[in-house]
Amino acid sequence: MPSKVSERFIKCHDYLKANKLIKSSRQFALELDFLPQSLSEILKRRRDVTIELVRKASERFNINPDFLFLGKEPMFRTEDAKRNMRVVTVVSNKYNKQQIIHVPGMAQSSYANDSLTKDLLKQLPTFSLPDYRYDVGVHRSFDIEGDAMEPTVYEGDKVVCTFVEPEFWTSALRYNHVYVIVTSSDVLVRRIQSFINQDSTIRLICDNDYYEDQRLDIQKIREIWHVRVKISPFLQAPSKRMEPQLEREFEEVKQLIFQQAEMISALNKKMNKLNDQK
Repeated sequence: MPSKVSERFIKCHDYLKANKLIKSSRQFALELDFLPQSLSEILKRRRDVTIELVRKASERFNINPDFLFLGKEPMFRTEDAKRNMRVVTVVSNKYNKQQIIHVPGMAQSSYANDSLTKDLLKQLPTFSLPDYRYDVGVHRSFDIEGDAMEPTVYEGDKVVCTFVEPEFWTSALRYNHVYVIVTSSDVLVRRIQSFINQDSTIRLICDNDYYEDQRLDIQKIREIWHVRVKISPFLQAPSKRMEPQLEREFEEVKQLIFQQAEMISALNKKMNKLNDQK
């Protein structure tokens, strides 16, 4: 049984074909650099649509990703939504499963000012998580730099995030949730405690009280990523059990104290007996 995403994808394909926006299913596949035979398998509901095919179809035919993944109308993006859309690079493995691109601290300034080309971005480390929620949508992970969000996250932690399309910044941002905000000069991890208001600014909160809140003009924001998971280094804690040598020494001390207690008790008895004989 095909997934709901595949069913909605087929619905978009059928709409394009019925309205003569594409000549044929073969043309649709070729424009997406996809094998017509593989597309036929999807249309016959014998296999599911891939993330890469969804991405290409969204770019080429203005299919609304929110319709595909969430069932939210409209089926296709409006011209305003298209202008606000930002295309982000994705990487898939040999099984067409989308990988999470990791942006390390040393690459974040280049990532922010958009100097990383598509090819360079694809050279960054990638990984996947054993969770179906990361099979849909676009995801990134970022190194935490600095202490602005302590104690929620610490420097050296990593956060895994889901991309928020610019057209949904006014409606999809969640109050008091943590986001990665990419400006033209920086990558910030902050908590959002107010929505975009009439002056087109957003209020960003640091969990570390040492830092002040700030308001940021949305025109300066390039990307917003909703933080879903944090990955922290495992810190070795001391074991509740003692080391064998220390444990033996502790037992010897206990035995010595016990023996001394017996000697003191015997001495007290002798002294009491002597006192009774007087």
